Amino acid sequence: MPNLETIQAGRIRTDWQLNEVRELFALPFSDLLFTAQQCHRRYFDPTEVQISTLMSVKTGGCPEDCAYCPQSAHYDTGVDGEHMAPLEEVVAAARNAQANGATRFCMGAAWRSPKPKNLSRIREMISAVHALGMETCATLGMLDREQAESLRAAGLDYYNHNVDTSESYYPSIITTRTYRERLDTLQVVRDAGLQVCCGGILGMGESPEDWAEMLHTLATQPEHPGSVPINQLVRVPGTPLADAGSVDPLDFVRVIAVARILMPGSHVRLSAGRAEMSDEMQALCFLAGANSIFYGDKLLTTANPDKNDDLELLRRLGMQPEAPTVAATTRAAAG
Repeated sequence: MPNLETIQAGRIRTDWQLNEVRELFALPFSDLLFTAQQCHRRYFDPTEVQISTLMSVKTGGCPEDCAYCPQSAHYDTGVDGEHMAPLEEVVAAARNAQANGATRFCMGAAWRSPKPKNLSRIREMISAVHALGMETCATLGMLDREQAESLRAAGLDYYNHNVDTSESYYPSIITTRTYRERLDTLQVVRDAGLQVCCGGILGMGESPEDWAEMLHTLATQPEHPGSVPINQLVRVPGTPLADAGSVDPLDFVRVIAVARILMPGSHVRLSAGRAEMSDEMQALCFLAGANSIFYGDKLLTTANPDKNDDLELLRRLGMQPEAPTVAATTRAAAG
């Protein structure tokens, strides 16, 4: 049985043992949520939710074979490869997101890793969004040190690179990139001074043991990810996981709560799959320590709840969007 009083103190640790994570999952639901709430309140206002918006700046045609992804060139999902979005379109989308309460704008491109000419255009996008006073995030595949440093110099704050699942289950989902390569990219990102955004996906046929192993991997990185997106699989026709079974909503909430306890100072984000979540399920996730959402019509290529529905749910729960960071506010004022 874990020492809940010690855990509720919210000390940030990177030395968690896998058995400790398993013990957290085994707690009675009420004890788990109470402990997660205690940890959450040590670092965050429980009535605030950080809002991010994700835009696909280059859609489809990805050479990777991720079994969940409609953008993979390996599958016929009706998503065609497209050219990169024009800079003006990206800036307009960021301005709209900002006007609707988003404080972070994430740009995603369907690549294994960016080529030099692609990276140059991405840097322009990052600089332009940075100038608006928003936090910037990008997800572009694998990076080397030089690429990561150039993105940081352009004004990038966060880099998203999910581990997706446990190391043991990973080969069942992806064969074109190793788990080690994912961890190496995370280290490159940290070494370049960027903040890490890293999480996983539930509902791909994995077991509760895989959830424990995945969260253990995240919580024992040299530094916890600043943001931990927890996705519920969106089953897309044409992908190998189109007929995957659904995740028990209470199990999903458990994963959120354990993530909050293990990484108390991180933003834990409800990401893909929210369109299929009831208001009650999302409310339980917030109670369990989720304090960030992706907001907007789409998450890359899949549906997301209407932004007005999101704001109405937050109002009903007595919650509100988190204010911009001091750094972002200073950038906006300077601009």
